[in-house]
Amino acid sequence: MSDDKEQAPKSGLSKQEVALELMRFIAGTTGMGKVAAGAGFAGKTPKSAEEQVDVLLQLFERCRTAVEK
Repeated sequence: MSDDKEQAPKSGLSKQEVALELMRFIAGTTGMGKVAAGAGFAGKTPKSAEEQVDVLLQLFERCRTAVEK
């Protein structure tokens, strides 16, 4: 056996961190916060950077509320 102690993995994430990871997952899989510049039909006009930030903040609040339950 070695005298070096192994570091124990982090026991868990805080609720804030879980909500943030959930928000990142949802935003990444849905393309939220990205400007769509692909070919094809464009459903909505691209949002300004401020509007995109507002949408992401609202999503984070919803994720935080869901995690708190």
